[in-house]
Amino acid sequence: MITPAFAQSTAPAGGGGDMLIQFVPFILIFVIMWFLILRPQQKRQKAHQEMIKNVRRGDTIVTSGGFIAKVTKVVDDGEVEAEIAEGVKVRIVRGMISEVRSKAEPVKS
Repeated sequence: MITPAFAQSTAPAGGGGDMLIQFVPFILIFVIMWFLILRPQQKRQKAHQEMIKNVRRGDTIVTSGGFIAKVTKVVDDGEVEAEIAEGVKVRIVRGMISEVRSKAEPVKS
């Protein structure tokens, strides 16, 4: 039989160091997730936002719905007008642009 006094004497005195050691694996997992998943995703998101911000007339774009269109007019900060077929123009929210395929040539001065 183990007496209560013997069982109590084997426990660590402070107990705080043991708790820190238990959290080390969770901290390591979070750091690994940050560098392998979250950080690259944030970089891609920034690049996509920059690409959308720089869309101008003459660019060929692909929408999130799969339409390939040519930008005919930039309406405002949130929308562009694009031609999806000859004579068919639609207004597209900038957030729905998934890719800019070909850039327009710069305007001649």
